[in-house]
Amino acid sequence: MEGVTFASGAGADGRTGTRTLSGTLPVGAPDYVYLPVEVPDGVREIRVAYGYDRPPVPAGTAGNALDIGLFDERGTELGGEGFRGWSGGARPEFFVRADDATPGYLPGRIRPGTWHIVLGPYTVAPQGLSYEVNVTLSPGEQAAAPAPVYPPPRARGRGRAWYRGDCHLHSWYSDGRRTPAEIAALARAAGLDFINSSDHNTHSSHPHWADHAGDDLLIMLGEEVTTRNGHVLALGTDPGTFVDWRYRARDGRFGRFARRIRDAGGLVVPAHPHAGCVGCGWKFGFGEADAVEVWNGPYTPDDEVALAEWDNTLVASVRSASRSWLPAMGNSDAHRAPDAVGTPQTVVLADDLTREAVQEGIRAGRSYVAESARVTLAFTASGPAGEHAETGGRLEVAPDAPVTVRLEVSGAPRCRVRLVTDQGVVFTGDVLPVSGSGTVEWRTTAGSAAYVRAELRHETAAGPVPGALAAFTNPVFLGA
Repeated sequence: MEGVTFASGAGADGRTGTRTLSGTLPVGAPDYVYLPVEVPDGVREIRVAYGYDRPPVPAGTAGNALDIGLFDERGTELGGEGFRGWSGGARPEFFVRADDATPGYLPGRIRPGTWHIVLGPYTVAPQGLSYEVNVTLSPGEQAAAPAPVYPPPRARGRGRAWYRGDCHLHSWYSDGRRTPAEIAALARAAGLDFINSSDHNTHSSHPHWADHAGDDLLIMLGEEVTTRNGHVLALGTDPGTFVDWRYRARDGRFGRFARRIRDAGGLVVPAHPHAGCVGCGWKFGFGEADAVEVWNGPYTPDDEVALAEWDNTLVASVRSASRSWLPAMGNSDAHRAPDAVGTPQTVVLADDLTREAVQEGIRAGRSYVAESARVTLAFTASGPAGEHAETGGRLEVAPDAPVTVRLEVSGAPRCRVRLVTDQGVVFTGDVLPVSGSGTVEWRTTAGSAAYVRAELRHETAAGPVPGALAAFTNPVFLGA
């Protein structure tokens, strides 16, 4: 693409230099378009403002939507070091300086060379997408870049215990409207023990969480890697980790970036795999996943589909020689009011309230998902000789040995328990009383059920159609 050049020393007389880039992107434009900007020495600040047309389109046809970001003189190589920020479609302008930057962007020195503004035509109307980008370079001495400070990898904790968390949250460092301080306060109010930052395609928020962590709240750092073929949570990566998003499933590059997440100490968690928004449906398969987000925000039909598909993966794992399986989790994906932080939340049995312990609990499936901190489950399976297994575990018994499955519930008034095995729904209990507490026991054998998991459903007026989830567990597997 044609770019702009600022003459060497431009602005040295104290004036600000501005150049304009414009063009039209047709239907079928590349996913990302790069506009080069030649930046001379002596620049203190880069400021970019942009706009684009929004012509009327026929019903059912996508209109124009244009995202934007920035790469510095180190280049635009996939996974390289040149990334300086991304705001998607959340902001019409941004700036970058050594000492500060618009949320979504990384402060740092402005070095001379070829920078690139990246445009992401998310959707393009049949008439095309006409854009205008104004680039302003301000001269002057650069301030010192701040040294980042990150939240600690542990909180006080209660030793081995059940800890509640929400690992999919958006702040104003991407397209959210809440500050880290507001999110942390809402997490505490929701009874959470841990959260994970997950702003779209940027790690710029990482240094801004330290002041909001504490003995009572573990704050892990991550990113929602937002590709054109689905979104994936980089959950609990090392501070300052950037994970690139500029690829599709057909490119065969996802494995490289899944390894990038794990090499940085994080978990790979596909998010809302059946969401209906453009580019949100998960197309990369689950071979690289450590867990999957089955429940995202208020319970909707796409979550029901995700739950059913996840259950199918459990059935497939029973046939696998490795017996590996994919744990499920749930998160709020909260962006702004009235989105409720902690609805739903993943409740994890962890050895302590540390990043590594929480991640290990999620990876092992020692967890259940609840709509709020009011809901508590205890799910176990027991054999005839005192054998015992909890959520995510395996009860090793002979195929014909009697197995007792027990679910204790509190905080779920007027909800109904369902037990699910590889045969489907095998038990539906009575509606719980208004107290919200109750205990269900069911008996089976490992020969009849390869695994069993529990669901807690709200009442519904639609006859046999199940109500919305109030909670569900990961499975207990049965058999040696």
